[in-house]
Amino acid sequence: MSSESNAKSFRSSAALNRLSHLTSHLIGDNATNSVQASRHKIVVTRDLGPDIMPLLLKREQQDLDVIVWDKDANCDRQWLLQNAPGASALIVLLTDKVDAELLDAAGPQLRVVSTMSIGYEHIDLKEVAKRKLKVGYTPDVLTDAVADTSIMLALMAGRNARETMTIVNEGRWPNYSWSPFLFCGRQLSASLSSPTRTAGFIGFGRIAQATLARLIPFGFTHCLYTSSPRSKPTPERDTQLASSLRLQSVSRVDLDRLAAESDVVFVLAPGGEETKNLVNEEFLRKMKKTAVLVNTSRGTLVDSDALAKALREGWIWGAGLDVVAGEPKIAADHPLVKEPKCVIVPHIGSATYETRVEMARLAVNNALAAIFDERMPAALDLTSYQS
Repeated sequence: MSSESNAKSFRSSAALNRLSHLTSHLIGDNATNSVQASRHKIVVTRDLGPDIMPLLLKREQQDLDVIVWDKDANCDRQWLLQNAPGASALIVLLTDKVDAELLDAAGPQLRVVSTMSIGYEHIDLKEVAKRKLKVGYTPDVLTDAVADTSIMLALMAGRNARETMTIVNEGRWPNYSWSPFLFCGRQLSASLSSPTRTAGFIGFGRIAQATLARLIPFGFTHCLYTSSPRSKPTPERDTQLASSLRLQSVSRVDLDRLAAESDVVFVLAPGGEETKNLVNEEFLRKMKKTAVLVNTSRGTLVDSDALAKALREGWIWGAGLDVVAGEPKIAADHPLVKEPKCVIVPHIGSATYETRVEMARLAVNNALAAIFDERMPAALDLTSYQS
């Protein structure tokens, strides 16, 4: 499939009319400044939408050959292998496996792999580093959207949203007579019976701190968090954060204390073997029976069978999951899907139009910057992967 045939599907007059209204650091009205004598090939594994694709096509008229997988489905592996040769940049999604086979197919002129995601488990970083390639990713622009989703899931899990919505959807509401504690859940905010509230974070990066800030109006007073054993303690940062948010404390602790003292636990650490099943049966048994678990990072951090058992036997109050190990192949008979106190949404943490447009823009800008020897807006540090 040639760049010309792919481009035709995007060259609508409505899309091109948007060009005059869209600008960014690298793609926008000043893009002509980067024109060079040689043309570069970019392979894009999905249509990035009407706000971004016209900008790429405008660049194609100047100095790029843009090859796009234009079907409304995950990019076909064979198509990618066939179109990768000669590419200077690959713009991929988290559904695209970037390994030695693909990098070999692309060839020695490949400069950058740019992923439209904050996660990069789908990229073999050792292979990338060995070839001295750059990797672009999309942090920051999705922080607010994922933090919002984290709070949403905490509220839904605490207030039995899935269970009670099912009652309404199935027409069973008339079968219930009102009683003082009918449909009662657990309150996220502070109350007379629970005047202090503690938030626990497994991982304490940008999204975790944005989530913490959103908890302040709910009356949270303490924050506990865990970090990678390799990271250095940051007591000054923690003190400043506590002061700015008017919290009584922000403390780095071990997993045991975090599990035992937190009213809600947010899982926000990176995926990978190092964090696989970090939330396991041992951790869940130590949590409060009134506590809620929220995972908006990667499904592999939580042992699904252990969580289903914890919900079934009442070790914790509820769970809110944006991610599940093995997704998207989560069937109706999955142990967690069958648990009424487990709210599951299909990995929508960053799924707002505003966020996805900016993620696509950043992914493109990372690729263009690497191609034209400019500073990438968001480059992954590959130092630890270099031999």
